[in-house]
Amino acid sequence: MTRRLESLAIPGPAGQLEALLEEPEECDAREAALVCHPHPQHGGTMHNKVVYRLARGLRRSGCVVLRFNFRGVQGSQGSWAHGLGEMEDARAALAWLRDRYPGLPCALAGFSFGARVALRLGCQGGDSSRVIAAGFPTGQLEVASFNGCPLSKVFVQSTNDEYGPRGEMERFFHALDEPKRLIWIEAPDHFFAGALEDVERVVFETGATY
Repeated sequence: MTRRLESLAIPGPAGQLEALLEEPEECDAREAALVCHPHPQHGGTMHNKVVYRLARGLRRSGCVVLRFNFRGVQGSQGSWAHGLGEMEDARAALAWLRDRYPGLPCALAGFSFGARVALRLGCQGGDSSRVIAAGFPTGQLEVASFNGCPLSKVFVQSTNDEYGPRGEMERFFHALDEPKRLIWIEAPDHFFAGALEDVERVVFETGATY
């Protein structure tokens, strides 16, 4: 089966959201996944290298994957809304994905800022099956806001992540409810430099066994 790539404009709360839909190459899709990108005010886009690897790992494991740009990024309309509006962008993108593939369970994934958005959105309810959070930033977080979250949570973290240091990440992780898993990848920084293949492999393996 040939992989299908589709460029889209998805209706969002602040205007059209630029998006890219990818279907798996060798099988029918068994899950639909939304992938969120890093901080819009620090150069984050849906074409970020880690986001691309997340999407590819998910696609290889049998997911149809939707990446999108938050409001004000590249071809998406609107402007930065201090994280609150960006949450609503992700919610709109997830609703679109559910409507497009009503028979499939939905997963959420993200890198850095996008990881936080994905976790918050998943834990707020709905029918998402799991979340994969890569390079999760631990600063200024209230663990209580995630209490009672029944979602399967997989964290993929660099051993030298400057925005999610090992000690802080482990304290945050241990305070979360099950089910959960924390996977450390040996890398020199937040962006998994030199270890992007490992990120993709981990995402593929978690999806293939889910």
